[in-house]
Amino acid sequence: MGRSSKSVRLLAGVITLVAVLVAPTAVSGAAPSGPTGGSAAARWAASHDGPQPHAGVNVSWDVPIRMSDGTVLRANVYRPADARERPTSTKTPVIVNMTPYTKLVSSIGSAVTQHPVLEPFLLQLARSINLSGTPIDGINDIAHTIRDGGAKTFLVDFDLVRSGYTQVVVDVRGTGFSQGKWDVFQDREQRDTVEVIDWASKQRWSNGKVGMSGVSYSAINQIQAANKNPKALKAIFPVEPGGDLIRDIVAPGGALGVGFLPLWLTLVNTTKMIPNVASMLNGTFDWKWLADRIADPLTFYPQLLAGLFTPDIASVPPELKELLETDSEPRTAWLDRAENITTPTFIYGGWFDLFTNSEVRMYNKIPLPPGKKQLIMGDGYHLTIGGGQQGRAGTPPRLDVLQKAWFDKWLKGIDNGIDSYGPVNLKQVGDSWITAQQFPRAGMERQRLYLSDRRSGTAPYAVRDGSLTPRAPQSRARMTIAPGLAPVCSRDAAQQMAGALAIFPFCSDDARISERAALSFTTPPLTTTRSVSGYSNVRLNTVLDATDGYWTATLNDVAPDGTSKVITSGQVVASLRGYDRAASQFAPNGDVIDPFYDLTLSTRQRVAPGRPVSIDIGLLPTEAIVKPGHRLRVDVFAMNFPRGLPLRPLLNESGLRPQHIQLDPSRPSFVNLPLSTPIGG
Repeated sequence: MGRSSKSVRLLAGVITLVAVLVAPTAVSGAAPSGPTGGSAAARWAASHDGPQPHAGVNVSWDVPIRMSDGTVLRANVYRPADARERPTSTKTPVIVNMTPYTKLVSSIGSAVTQHPVLEPFLLQLARSINLSGTPIDGINDIAHTIRDGGAKTFLVDFDLVRSGYTQVVVDVRGTGFSQGKWDVFQDREQRDTVEVIDWASKQRWSNGKVGMSGVSYSAINQIQAANKNPKALKAIFPVEPGGDLIRDIVAPGGALGVGFLPLWLTLVNTTKMIPNVASMLNGTFDWKWLADRIADPLTFYPQLLAGLFTPDIASVPPELKELLETDSEPRTAWLDRAENITTPTFIYGGWFDLFTNSEVRMYNKIPLPPGKKQLIMGDGYHLTIGGGQQGRAGTPPRLDVLQKAWFDKWLKGIDNGIDSYGPVNLKQVGDSWITAQQFPRAGMERQRLYLSDRRSGTAPYAVRDGSLTPRAPQSRARMTIAPGLAPVCSRDAAQQMAGALAIFPFCSDDARISERAALSFTTPPLTTTRSVSGYSNVRLNTVLDATDGYWTATLNDVAPDGTSKVITSGQVVASLRGYDRAASQFAPNGDVIDPFYDLTLSTRQRVAPGRPVSIDIGLLPTEAIVKPGHRLRVDVFAMNFPRGLPLRPLLNESGLRPQHIQLDPSRPSFVNLPLSTPIGG
């Protein structure tokens, strides 16, 4: 990491002097312009990618941090250093990253991807990968997380450290080399984060100002720390954070997230068992660490297995039952409480991320003026982290560039214009990036489009090919759909599997395979371009043959060649259809457009077989463009595996029997959409 030649050290010294002399004016200039950031973004990139005041990085491995209950967490501390890797004596701001994936991963990943020899090779390789037009062209965006700077927000960014920041990467309690039992975002883990922030602010190498960085898990705990407003915390940069884990990934719409949870729990529970080999060799092995791992080897597996195998409601064990009641400790701990955040916050998310449900909500709840809070929503998946979407013409700057600019502003006080960026930058599904003052964007009109049994002629392969019309149909009909496995190849499956399935575009970018298990309803071709911005809801008048069922709906953009691309989707278990009206959003005509489901056993409403019942399927927020000649489509399914699978007691009650939409003029079925221009009759 360090450079050894005298000439390089001399050059670094000259650069440092020049940087100090020109700093008051180098960051001034025009305000950011549009999603690209204009000339301001060019300065941010130069600040990140150009020569830095420090030539090297000094690393202290496995530094112990004792928590208030005596548990010892372990941290790697990365400090700015000279070419011989001797740390600077200057106190610096500190960036904290709390990870459950063992800091061993971030240390190895950072060393490999930012090695002076390997990094250019890896960047060249990432830029050269182009599988467009092949059956696996989704690999492009995953590979481009390296090219586009997303990977550095997960790892340690050595350029950030060399620019004058100390980065502290900590294994959360019960993971990596830290002692304790994995607490999975609950109260003890949250107290740990606040205590680590306090510890970091008081070290001899710290100037007392702390920021937080990281992706996914390491983004969620940023939100949890910021809602407590620790004095030393001055800025956070959460990439793909969740804010309500039950509704985000554990049980969206009441269906267990089987595509993600088992793999994720296995990943963390496996990596937390990797011992500190160095301590075994030098005689400092932590036996308390081993005792804690033996005491809790499979965190949260009992709840997962209970959800999959408990036969009926009466047999639900306590560990699962507490996840199905609003006031339980996990349910309350897993809420973002973003309304309490006063720390400058820059959120990056995506329309097909695991946490799309929460990212926009959190931004809107934070009581800060635009500029002190910022939002970027791409249209990638959880694994892509900006891949293929940033750092190029017409796109926002790379994430690592934005992150440094954000910390420079709020931790170093540099007037670089980042607070004038955005405040909301959105990738329109099917089109380009735009800048807005808010989300949903202003100027949208709510419109109902009704489900009709009249054939559209566009989806002959679907179970039924119906129409979507601006006028309520007067005909009566019953349309039946049975649970099927076609959604295994779908954008919902790709989203739930964090984007891994998105390498196959014939699944993630075209719904025609999954639509073979759908009731499909399609508009005529649009004559003008329309935007969709905000929340949508599909209201179904349903009839079940059992006491429970499972409904899924998608909103699609259908191209003239027949390609059916999902814009957004939603799902709900029929007996868990009840929602909190105070927390939900409604259209001016009274239609619910964003139902906030209770998802509790105490509010469960079993369905009377054979009797009509209204079901509201809230779709995730989206920003999309539908072009002339394209059509809008609503697909309805009776199964959404692996995006969700009803808890075993509810699945047993459903009997996997066929489900029915009863088209009735007195109880119409429709989708309520936010459109820039209503669709004419």
